[in-house]
Amino acid sequence: MDTTATPTQENAFQPDAAAIFRAMTAYQVSMALKGAIELELFTHIADGAVTVPGLASRAKANEKGIRIVCDFLTLSGFLTKQDGTYGLTPNTAFFLSKGSPAYMGSAVSFLTNDFQLTTFSDIASVVRKGGTLKGQGSMEPENPMWVELARSMAPISAIAARGVAALTAEPGRPMKVLDIAAGPGMYGIEVAKRNPQAQVYAQDWKIVLELSTEHARQAGVADRYHPIPGSAFDVDLGNGYDLVLLPNFLHHFDPPTNVKLLKKLRAAMKPGGQLATIEFTPNDDRISPPAPAAFSLVMLTNTVGGDAWTLAELDRMFRDAGFGPSQAHEIPPSPETLILTAY
Repeated sequence: MDTTATPTQENAFQPDAAAIFRAMTAYQVSMALKGAIELELFTHIADGAVTVPGLASRAKANEKGIRIVCDFLTLSGFLTKQDGTYGLTPNTAFFLSKGSPAYMGSAVSFLTNDFQLTTFSDIASVVRKGGTLKGQGSMEPENPMWVELARSMAPISAIAARGVAALTAEPGRPMKVLDIAAGPGMYGIEVAKRNPQAQVYAQDWKIVLELSTEHARQAGVADRYHPIPGSAFDVDLGNGYDLVLLPNFLHHFDPPTNVKLLKKLRAAMKPGGQLATIEFTPNDDRISPPAPAAFSLVMLTNTVGGDAWTLAELDRMFRDAGFGPSQAHEIPPSPETLILTAY
């Protein structure tokens, strides 16, 4: 048999070892980005320090080190470089300069901490097991990690929370609002800011609620912000809620566990109330959109039974818990989806 490739066949496939090498060393991008955020390089560039000497002086760092990391970040798409001067891309200017109201650089300390990195260190074993190798993973009660998460993710949460509040706060009428796993508190706080007649009841671990209560004080809504410390599955949540906020919670658990919680939430709501769920929701193909689809791996490594649930899967859980139809809304620039579900 003649196995000689034709010119057409030869051109159909061009081996690219560099693509494999980039994937194997992708951690270098994460760590370079982390270092740049800690040195405040993006903020310094936004403030006008655009040369190696200028950046080294502002960051109190070595000029050779500044040059190498800035060139690397240029290659990675985070900076621009022309005639020896550096600039910010629109995306880095929006998200990584401290002068931007959408600054999210604080998230890097949590996303690259030792716990997060070690959860990904043995994917083969995680896959064999079908879940985290870390006991309860990220779900240990009163874990100080949750305070770090809440503090570092507050700016990101605030961006999505404003979009959620615009669709749920209903200014002009009294509302009783329950915020499950409130974290930094931004979702409930934004509703309270938008609706002066809203009373917000925030559930989370006690150590986390200390932070969210402080955020409520800073936002001027502390008199309408009421903490409910403890596990959402065990604590008395009260009743009579017009709106239940459920941000970034259901992806931690398997469907039966979620249905159990959802039944409890429905029992705490008024008839005609609304459930507002915020989640990473991949399409049914589970490979698009990229960010929600990739989130499944985070849940595999960090939880016992969690996943990034599709809209169809979430709708099934809602209906199994007795809720009515759901409607999905985008909340840009967040990659997450708001799902509004009728009582």
